[in-house]
Amino acid sequence: MVKHQPLQVYEKQVFVSFVTGIYGCRWKRYQRSQDDSSRWECTWFIILCSSFLLLLFWAYFWLVAQNDFNEFNWSVYNRSGEWRDETIPILASTTVGFSYITFLLILALFHISLGQQLNLFWVHKIGVLATLLTTISGVVSVDDIWGDEWDILLVSLQSTAPFLHIGALATVTAFSWLVAGYVVRRERSNFQVLVLLIYVIILLAVYLAPLTFTCPCIMDRHSLRPRPDIIGRRGAPMLAPENTMVSFNRALQQGASSLEADVTISVDGVPFLMRDRTLRRTTDVTKVFPARQFDDAALFNWTEIRSLNAGQWFLESDPYWTVETLTAKERGKIGTQTVCSLVEMLRLASRANSSALLNVRKPPPEHPRSRSWFMDTLWAVQKAGISHKRVTWTPDTDRGRVRGLQQTTTEKLSLEEIRQRGITSLTLHYSKASHRDIQEYLTNNVSVTVYPVNEPWLYSLLWCSGVPSVSSDAPQVLRKVPYPIWLMSQYAYGFIWIASDLVSIAIVIGIFCFQKWRLSGMQTYNPEQIMLSAVGRRTSRDVNIMKEKLIFSELDNGLSSTEELSLYPENGYARYSHGGH
Repeated sequence: MVKHQPLQVYEKQVFVSFVTGIYGCRWKRYQRSQDDSSRWECTWFIILCSSFLLLLFWAYFWLVAQNDFNEFNWSVYNRSGEWRDETIPILASTTVGFSYITFLLILALFHISLGQQLNLFWVHKIGVLATLLTTISGVVSVDDIWGDEWDILLVSLQSTAPFLHIGALATVTAFSWLVAGYVVRRERSNFQVLVLLIYVIILLAVYLAPLTFTCPCIMDRHSLRPRPDIIGRRGAPMLAPENTMVSFNRALQQGASSLEADVTISVDGVPFLMRDRTLRRTTDVTKVFPARQFDDAALFNWTEIRSLNAGQWFLESDPYWTVETLTAKERGKIGTQTVCSLVEMLRLASRANSSALLNVRKPPPEHPRSRSWFMDTLWAVQKAGISHKRVTWTPDTDRGRVRGLQQTTTEKLSLEEIRQRGITSLTLHYSKASHRDIQEYLTNNVSVTVYPVNEPWLYSLLWCSGVPSVSSDAPQVLRKVPYPIWLMSQYAYGFIWIASDLVSIAIVIGIFCFQKWRLSGMQTYNPEQIMLSAVGRRTSRDVNIMKEKLIFSELDNGLSSTEELSLYPENGYARYSHGGH
């Protein structure tokens, strides 16, 4: 009777057990396989990669969209009627989902590099699918509520593209290890050629991507214009309630050179400062006038408006997580704030020798001051005693009647239209102010103010573009930016670009050559080499596989039934022996 000893030298593979155990719940050696993955599992790998790319896009979007978190919450408030920070659950779920998918993708790539069969555990499949569907629903929701915000992605690339290019280059270069391991196999197939072709195309696209970049901060340092002035948009609304005297004072303390305010006309003709259509969010109108809380703010008289508290909401809701940084004295002062009139704000600007930018909301048609609202505003300017040259008028209506004030518009106009309307400056959203347009306006003596600018990267980008002033909700943040975050000459960036591409090319070629040498060496093993390599204490996975293939090949090629082939696991020696009945 022929007795066969085990043909596999078993050794502990802790890392492989860890990878396959977490990814596919295959902790035991006999549960694993080195066969090709099934099409079903390959499909799940593609779904996993798609989820990762979508979440990477989603996470990057929210990273750069921090500049406009206040605008997002305000948009949600206008739809729901309730003010709360909706960005917190979004950021939390995005962080958890991205970390989970990234971890699974890393495990999957380890499976491929170790030659293990992909077999995603069913619990992970549910998790991946749930994460993917949640992210898709989030993208659809943001597109519905905040569709204009997608423009920030293109704007941010003007600042982040050189760094993203280096990251993409490193990633694609690292992937050459997996691609080379698959392509240089002895077996040849059309799919291998297709994989190699796709990889080369992606590699070339990444190498040449900088040709498409438009980065204002790639410039000569001597061409950098002076630091843009900061306009306190509604004061400093992250440090104090927006459009209140405390907020405007804090903005001036934080280095703002001008103040911007939203002006509404009361039913008795008094211009006051209010951003929203109603008084619900920033006052206690629900307590004082509960039956009128949804009425237009312009339909209240000044006495009623002045009786409302405009600071307590800030302390209770803490919309920017800054209340804890306030002293007891500052909290007490904020808690007693009332709605600010236009005259009060202009007098403060006059005393501080600063300017004012007015966004006046035209009253509704049923309003008693619907035809004389601009006269009420001019009267307030004259009463405040501020120079007309320091006041900038935004509304496009009745420009002919408003003389002496600086004229601006939030529309992006051609130079001919600007001259026809008598406009001296533009106040544009950052998504409408391209680098080329800014240069064209400045060349023709048209000043440009860009809003909202709350993050250092955007402020630095606009600084490099030559913008004279920006409107910000966070003057305390921009105050800490004494110089653009990064500035690089064209020559320096060109050198970095070419050098990184050359290094990547050298690494990719080296990896392909190494993989070719490694696999060709395995394919030319002879029996003596394998038997000698078995003497070693620790053997590689590839050598063990070759041993098994060689032994089974010998069995198939003529060993008699009376021969016994044994491989002793105790000492690692392989030998042939004869046995009988």
